[in-house]
Amino acid sequence: MSQVYADRRIRLRDRCAAAGNAAALVSRPANVRYLTGGAPPGAVLLVGPEPGADVLLRPASAEGAPLDGRLDEVLRQQRLPLGGGDPAAAAARLARGFGADGLAVEEHDLTVARHRSLTSAAPGLRLADLSCAVEQLRVVKDEDEIACLRIAAEIADQALGELLESILVGRTERHLALELERRLVDHGADGAAFPTSVATGPHSGRRGHRPTDRRVEEGDFLSVCLGADYRGYRCEIGRTFVIGTAPADWQIELYELVFAAQRAGRESLAPGAEYRDVDRAARQILDAAGHAAAAVPLTGHGVGLEIDEDPQLSPSAMGKLDACVPVTVEPGVHLPGRGGVRIDDTLVVRQEADGGPELLTITTKELLAL
Repeated sequence: MSQVYADRRIRLRDRCAAAGNAAALVSRPANVRYLTGGAPPGAVLLVGPEPGADVLLRPASAEGAPLDGRLDEVLRQQRLPLGGGDPAAAAARLARGFGADGLAVEEHDLTVARHRSLTSAAPGLRLADLSCAVEQLRVVKDEDEIACLRIAAEIADQALGELLESILVGRTERHLALELERRLVDHGADGAAFPTSVATGPHSGRRGHRPTDRRVEEGDFLSVCLGADYRGYRCEIGRTFVIGTAPADWQIELYELVFAAQRAGRESLAPGAEYRDVDRAARQILDAAGHAAAAVPLTGHGVGLEIDEDPQLSPSAMGKLDACVPVTVEPGVHLPGRGGVRIDDTLVVRQEADGGPELLTITTKELLAL
């Protein structure tokens, strides 16, 4: 894997050189992990003018702390002594020592105080904005990354499938969410990819609903959204069910509508497809049925080392999909006071010759009465 991380740093170094910056300071933890294999607490990465100048700087205060990931064994590391100050400032001084006159930094991650400390640490070093260069590199995944996402999806499917076999009536949203997260770990996840959402009755269908002490009742819609974190890679699955009895007519109608929208979104995933066209494919079905105001604000998003990455599949998003980009497709409708439906899958964009979109989350999307 060392060569994989080295190649990623080379691509970043080439981008920096093209912009006139001899070095880059990467401070955002997910980006540090992408470029090094791990993200020790408080660590920053200096990508120097040449491969031998790449250094991971770690604060002494993090000695003995659990490591997030497995670090590139070839990468040079520097541990700051106690009282050694901010690793980012130390990285700026090191860049100056390498002869760099320009340092690209992740301004979207730096506080104003930290930005000032860099200026003070290395007077004369020109600071430029690295912007989201690393995030852009992360959009297209290699097959090892996709394999981790595939396992994460299998774990989430297992946890959800087991829950569906248990008695649900009378249990609270909060209790069900905690049980799901425990089952994720039992099946090999490092943890939940994000706070698990369990929504019942009038809460169902809400995006990002935080579980409450409301108890599951007969006739409720139950919408669940969960994901597993496996070796740092995060997937997402969402399903909606009916509790206890045969679905009411309005529940069947709403479910079939959201299912049709979700299928349209999935089928539109292809290399070269516009982000907003994927959103439009799903959204126009909901809009035509009169649910424009009740629909979720975006149809999906990228996943990877973070649960919400680029690309964003929304009405105003600009850009086109590439092959090997994992995304969610998650349309939903929430009717205030009644509830709603969300259906959410994680897929990988593939060429038509390779079978089209690869579905990672395979739990049934049939409207089940549990």
